[in-house]
Order: sequence, then structure tokens, then C-alpha cells
Amino acid sequence: MPLNYHLMHPGGESLPGDPNAAFFLDGVYHLHYILKHPFAGKESFSFVHVTSPDLLHWTWQPTKLQPSFTGHGMFSGTGFLTKEGRPAVIYHGQASGCNQIAIARDNQLSAWEKPYPLAVKNADGSEAKIGFWDPDCFLVGDTYYALSGGRNPPLMKSDDLKQWLYVGDFMAHDLPDAVLGEDISCANFFRLGEEWMLLCISHPLGCRYYLGDWDTEAEHFVPRKQGRMNWRREDQGLYGVLHCTDFFAPESVLTPDGRRVMWAWLTKRHEPAGASNLETLQSLPRELSLPADGVLRISPLRELESLRYSPVVRHDLAVSEVSAYATTQGGNQRTRVAELPGEAVELRLTLTHDQAARKLFGLVLFADDPAGGLPIVLRPDTGTLRVGTTDAPCALADLPAGEDLELRIFVDQYLVEVFANNRQAVVAAYAGDHRRTAIDAFSIGDPTTIKSLESWQLRPTNQGFLAAQENRIWAPDTQ
Repeated sequence: MPLNYHLMHPGGESLPGDPNAAFFLDGVYHLHYILKHPFAGKESFSFVHVTSPDLLHWTWQPTKLQPSFTGHGMFSGTGFLTKEGRPAVIYHGQASGCNQIAIARDNQLSAWEKPYPLAVKNADGSEAKIGFWDPDCFLVGDTYYALSGGRNPPLMKSDDLKQWLYVGDFMAHDLPDAVLGEDISCANFFRLGEEWMLLCISHPLGCRYYLGDWDTEAEHFVPRKQGRMNWRREDQGLYGVLHCTDFFAPESVLTPDGRRVMWAWLTKRHEPAGASNLETLQSLPRELSLPADGVLRISPLRELESLRYSPVVRHDLAVSEVSAYATTQGGNQRTRVAELPGEAVELRLTLTHDQAARKLFGLVLFADDPAGGLPIVLRPDTGTLRVGTTDAPCALADLPAGEDLELRIFVDQYLVEVFANNRQAVVAAYAGDHRRTAIDAFSIGDPTTIKSLESWQLRPTNQGFLAAQENRIWAPDTQ
């Protein structure tokens, strides 16, 4: 069953699903994602191509970047524009032993020049012995730089995308909070505000990012901060590929008005218990920005507001204090504050700073489900935001004095994404009955007054998904 406004693959099982090669060209957004499929009697991979006028309504196009054309399967990489303004992709060619570049013949991405491998040399002309994996390509001035994946990513440079010179390590150093054994893969390196951002994954721990500076003279990235976008659930393992990685491979695009927008692959572990489909599923588009305070902002795509209708606003909702002897999440002492008006909903909860301070406060979605519902809890004891059983760093004490607490909550059937003051974002899936509509609140330690609770129904954007289920225009060659 399709979701209402999340991008998902229309053709059944499609693991892995990494988003790749995003562009804005001639008024149209382009995105690709990986599709696993049989080819010539073996398993291979293609880049499925979708287009959109607004990053919400997607149309599937014929798949051009596929093994019948490239001669190999398509593993992760990114899209970039050449110095001449032509769209190009850099990616790892499955079983080719090389990273590859392909350049589009037109801005519709309807035809491509044959890809070619990156031949990387040392300064003395000898072949550089480096690992090839999950590349990215970016311009600094008139010089192309490309990094490859791995625990210590190698960096190379070129003037023409043909002749590549090995530079050395991409990163000047790693940071103390990076775990030994983490790699840098699915990398995307770009300017954000006054700094540079490396958006990436480590395979064992999921989506993460670095912020820092590009040292032009030394030709390497100098990170100052690492942050995570994925955190394990209580029922997941501690470490390992897809064992604790719900929010995984990322990709981003620059909009014509200067916004940096990202997606990440939500792995199949986001499906409700018992679900049989394994369709590739992408997160909501998130806007990334870096203001003067140096704290990354993560906001829901502003175009999502165009989907709103039937607004309902409630003010000054009193939530009683829960006894210290109450059951988890308040039990029968919870306060009913609203009902979900449908299966595609945005909620916005606002608490004044003083009402939120030092409170263990929470909402419970689907609260009338005997399974207990999905809790969204502010935890001053740990400085975290809990969504389901995922705890992400989010401390009210870190907000400027007087700034209200604002939670924006997006419900798409069983899938829930929560944004806290544009400083944190958490995704969860509800394994119970998502058709339940009750929204409860609870407050531990003191009563709480909710300043406002707003809700909107959201119009579906899945018309292209439904059409692509029927026309299968995206289906790659299998022979």
C-alpha cells in the first residue's frame, strides 16, 4: 500500500534504495535511486530516475543508467555540474574495480555519454594504489576534486575530469566521537553557510555529517564537528550494517533559491510488523542550513506547507501531572488532547520555554490502540527527544532563553517524522494499528499547559507512484 506523501519505489522489492544524483535543471528536479534487479542471469543494479516540479510530486522516467548501457551495475555516487554546466554523475561501477563518470547529453537526462573509469596517477606518473568506493565530486575554483569511500577516504583532483592526480587523505584528521571502524560512504560534500559539510554514512551506524573548513593550500577537509542523524532503537543491535540503521544513505540538492535539501533511504526495517512489501522508501526532504551560531538547522521542506488543508487550532490545553507511581507514559492518567484527522497529517505543538523547562513531557500518537501508541517524549534527564524507542540528542537547556519549544510532527500512515525547533529530526514507524486516531499528552513532575496544538490534513502526492505501478516505465532491461 503506498504512503501518501513519502517517495517510494512503485515496483515491489527494491533493496538497497540509496538516493543518488540529484539535480535542478531547467525548472525540474531530478533524483535517482538504486534498484536491485536481475540482469543477464545475475544480480545487478540500476539508477531509477524520477522528476518533480516541487520535490513532492514525482514522475517516473525511463531508466537510462542501467547495466545494459553502462556495462556494469550502478553503486552509490552523486551528481554534479561540470565547469561547462553539464550534468554528470560519479559512481562506483559494480565489479568494475573503479569509480566511473558519465555525462548527460541533455538537461532532461534522457541520454548519457558512455561512462569511463577514473584513472588516478601519483605525481611521478605511476598508478595510485587507492580504494574505489562511493565517490563524490566537487569543484573548488576551477579544480575538480573527487573523494572515494572508506575509513580514510582518498582524495584526487583533475582539471578536465579525465586525468586524475592523487592528492592524499581527504580528511586532515577524524574526530574523537567517531567510532573506530566507521567508514565514510555515500558521501556528499558541499558549502553550507560559511563552512563545508560532509554528509555521509558509516555503514555500521547510519547517516551522519561533519562540519568544518576546506584548507585550500593543504587540499583537505578540516572537520570541527561530527553529528549523527540516525540512532538505534531499543530492539536493534548495537553495531553492524542495517542492524541499527533506520536513517541511512543520504543525498542532497541545491534549490534555485539557495536551499540545501537532503533525503535519506529509510531502510526496510521501518515497515510495520507483519508487512510484506519491501519497497524503497525515502525520508521527507529536509532543508539544511548553518546560521552564525554554528548549530546545524534541520527543517521540513517548506513546500510541504502547500499540502495543508482543514486546519484546526487548539490553545491553552491543560495536561495534568502524572503520579510518580503511574505506569509507563502515564497509563490511564494521560490527557486526551486531540484526534488525528486522517492518515496524512501534520501536527505542530508549541510549549512556552518555561512550561517545557525541566519537564518530562510527551505526546502519544495512536493512543487508543491497545498496543500503547507511539510516544514522543522530551526527556530532561537524558537531554533527549524520544520517538518510539529511539532517543536523539535534544536538550531544551540548549535553546536560547525565551525560545518556545516547537515540535512539527508528520504522520503518513504508520510512518512518523518529528522535527524539534529545526535543530533535531527523528523518524519512527509504528508497528501497531496506525488507523487509531487518539492523541494523548502526559506531564511528569508538574502539570503542563500546551500553548497551542495545530493540525492539518495533507493532500497526497502519490499520483505518480500509482501511475508508475501501472506503466512500469522505470523497469530496466533484464537481458
